[in-house]
Amino acid sequence: MAEEFEKVLTFEIERDGDTAVVKCHGRLVAGTSEELYQEVKDLLAQTKVVVVDLADLAYVDSSGLGTLVRLHASARKLGCEFKLLHLGKQLRNVLKLTNLLSVFSQVEDHGINIA
Repeated sequence: MAEEFEKVLTFEIERDGDTAVVKCHGRLVAGTSEELYQEVKDLLAQTKVVVVDLADLAYVDSSGLGTLVRLHASARKLGCEFKLLHLGKQLRNVLKLTNLLSVFSQVEDHGINIA
């Protein structure tokens, strides 16, 4: 029953010139990830840089991970930079286990600060 009360995925998008920051909250899991995918995919064609801020993301399952991979692939096709910000311990571990950590650009690694 506890799952009924777990926060679903919410997100907001902030645009600043050619950069868009997508702040995610809750859980990026099956059933919640398609809306994020569609919204961010539209952004990729309109911006040069998309940063997904995961500071308030509690959990990511395989479906959520697949969404991030699909967005990364779409960004590359469109010539858009796709970066992840504030990877939580759980997502960082999943990315390491799947050998995807090196695939995603991480804002922390580039010294970019986004307020």
